[in-house]
Amino acid sequence: MTMQPGVLLASLLGLACIVLAPALQAPVVFSLLVILAFGLIFLVYAEPYPSLPIVVLTILYGTGVIPVFVYAVTLGIMITGELAFRLGEGEPLLSQQRPARRIRPARDGEADGAVPRGYIFFTITALVSGLLVMGYLGRAAALAVVIAAIVGVLLKAIMEDREDAFLVEMLGVAMTLYLFDDLNIMVDTTHLLAAGIVAFSFGYFSYRLKAADLSGLFSGALIGIILIIIADLRWFLIMLVFFIIGSACTRYKFEYKTEIGVEEAHGGVRGYRNVFSNGIVGAAAAVLYGVTGHPMFIALFLGSVATAAGDTVASEIGVTGKTPYLITTFERVRAGTNGGVTMVGEAAALIASFCIALVAYLLGVADPTMVAVVTVAGLVGTNVDSVVGALFENRGLIGNAGTNLTATLSGGLFALLFFIF
Repeated sequence: MTMQPGVLLASLLGLACIVLAPALQAPVVFSLLVILAFGLIFLVYAEPYPSLPIVVLTILYGTGVIPVFVYAVTLGIMITGELAFRLGEGEPLLSQQRPARRIRPARDGEADGAVPRGYIFFTITALVSGLLVMGYLGRAAALAVVIAAIVGVLLKAIMEDREDAFLVEMLGVAMTLYLFDDLNIMVDTTHLLAAGIVAFSFGYFSYRLKAADLSGLFSGALIGIILIIIADLRWFLIMLVFFIIGSACTRYKFEYKTEIGVEEAHGGVRGYRNVFSNGIVGAAAAVLYGVTGHPMFIALFLGSVATAAGDTVASEIGVTGKTPYLITTFERVRAGTNGGVTMVGEAAALIASFCIALVAYLLGVADPTMVAVVTVAGLVGTNVDSVVGALFENRGLIGNAGTNLTATLSGGLFALLFFIF
């Protein structure tokens, strides 16, 4: 494959920095030398990729914003992962160009639900490289490395048509490493491997069944690993129940919803916005619980998931009922209007919230009192979603993801406050 000389030199120098940065115990001097070297490469070959992103990362290291561990592992993940991605995609291996891959024919196997090879290559290579650099530095932070590698491939799936994608991906990986390394969460290797298999299996089958796109696959796997490792498997199973309920209700009377124009966008395929808006509060609750061990974060988690389930079911089933009323004025509105509610939707939300609470009880995560609280929290959060939709989303002041995030946070906080008081 074609290799641009400037890009080849910049990539090799970036890999050399992994070895040199820990050896030269003078970050400022090291950074100045690296910036000078990359500056010369840019002057000769006039190619900003990957020189500029590596220089930005080097400046962060040289000024003490990030430690050498974050610097070196980020380089290992991103440089080798990018090369592996291009190899898997059949692109010029080190070409400056980053073509907009959204407008293209389907890759081999992609049409039948196979994950594109480039993303598989990136994930495997980034994980191996990150762990090898971690070992070279004498550190034990496997969870941080794994989470950072997944963030890298997730950002690639989200930003694949942007010219500044590599810079954003690199900074995202670095900040993720910094956060999870600082949390200092120790995990057994076997446990981490098992969590990765479970989480990625969930994401893969969601993708194959067209319940999630590539960004949904990786964001779902990311949240799954956080739940399994930092909390435990039962938290993941509760989130899985929500996903199954939501996907089933999305397909409920889908033809009829299509006829009246209220069907879920993209045929119900979930992307990263949907995954994060419904799951980020739960993931944050898992991290807080793992760090503090305080049971109030169990309430936060369950309330947010119950809200996500209740809101999804209310939206998908409620639109098939009678004419909805706007929750703020009680005037009749057409089906699918943000903030429109029906008795069918309210009942569906209550049932879905109770299902989440019941599963939590059967798994030993919630007691009978918490079952009642979580059920009510789900209904409260669902109606907060309707209010926010009516007041802000209908006016274009907030998007659907923002509305969902506000709702799940509200439902989670309702349960948390009830637990405290």
